[in-house]
Amino acid sequence: MKPSLITRRTAIALSGAALMTPANAAGLAPTPTMRGGANNYRPDAPIVDRIGGGGFWMTGTVRRAGDGAPLPGQRIQMWAHTTEGHERDAHSHGATLTDANGQFRLEMPQIVPAFGQAHGHLAYDSGTFKTVFLRPLLESPSDTTLNVDFVLEPA
Repeated sequence: MKPSLITRRTAIALSGAALMTPANAAGLAPTPTMRGGANNYRPDAPIVDRIGGGGFWMTGTVRRAGDGAPLPGQRIQMWAHTTEGHERDAHSHGATLTDANGQFRLEMPQIVPAFGQAHGHLAYDSGTFKTVFLRPLLESPSDTTLNVDFVLEPA
């Protein structure tokens, strides 16, 4: 009987098969708070239909840690340095609620670089789950959307 040999080619093929296996929502780890995420945070920013004149979309999904179930009715706050104001300005802050599928979407003015980086701020801060502050960077200052997902764990 010949011994089974794993060659580089079969190892690559096997690892590729593992990477193509669909992800299982069970066991989703919670989203960690990002450094700098809480900068210029304003507790209880109002729920709004839009921040300023619009033109830029913040979108995402909110899920529960562990089973990955979508979380409807969760409050997500957003703020940024935009063409209409600095991230410290009250009129640059607003919040929205997730829909039945745990998705959120809020229009705001175009995000522009602050301190050399175009970035947004998002927070889950409603209390049912642990507070999470995020500060994601845009790939390019000309991007007109930023999609950010939250995985929350009970408080």
